[in-house]
Amino acid sequence: MPRTFTYLFIFIAAILFNNCSHRPPGMNTTLNAQGYPEHWWAPVSKEGAPSWEILPQEAGPGEVILSKRHELGLLSNFAATPFTYHGKRYASLEGFWQMMLYPEGEDDPRALYPGLKWQYTRDQVSQMVAFDAKKAGSLAEENMKTMGITWVTFEGKRIEYRPAEAGEHYRLIVEATWEKVRQNPEVRKVLLSTGNLILRPDHHEEPNAPAAWHYFDILTDIRTQLQHEHKN
Repeated sequence: MPRTFTYLFIFIAAILFNNCSHRPPGMNTTLNAQGYPEHWWAPVSKEGAPSWEILPQEAGPGEVILSKRHELGLLSNFAATPFTYHGKRYASLEGFWQMMLYPEGEDDPRALYPGLKWQYTRDQVSQMVAFDAKKAGSLAEENMKTMGITWVTFEGKRIEYRPAEAGEHYRLIVEATWEKVRQNPEVRKVLLSTGNLILRPDHHEEPNAPAAWHYFDILTDIRTQLQHEHKN
């Protein structure tokens, strides 16, 4: 895809996310027979919808799509849900994720590789949200391909980015997701409001994606633990 069209897509998608990630103020919440808000499954026209999007009405029985078109968008990695992890504040889980692809300092091999340009600094990416963070990550992945590396770093430690089995990267993402939920009461409230519904992503996943990519499964595990804590 030509770069001009790629940036145009990102711009349009960002508008969709920013405008639709929460219900409009004053919207009445009608509950269905199971006690869940009906607007979670409200049909959305496929005309004009981004090709990456799985629409709310595409949920199967007992499922809900974590759509950015209403409050369930708070559960997305893209959401502006700041949290502090290991003493550093991040603007979003996506910013935390993509930040690891960038050099940690001037002596980082990624910073020293000849001919590479890093569009942003690691700190800048850590304060990004939504499609801005995703775009920064995509640029970094191109540099990783040029270098022929498959690792990222956190606190100076090299971590395999796409391991066949869940490893250190997955652990970091799970811990950061927990902090996002703990430090953002509205996120916790929305997550628990999904009850026992099966959580599904609002975008098409790549085949055989590593466990860290399955944010909906990570959130399901967190929800189960929170529900258990509440019972006790």
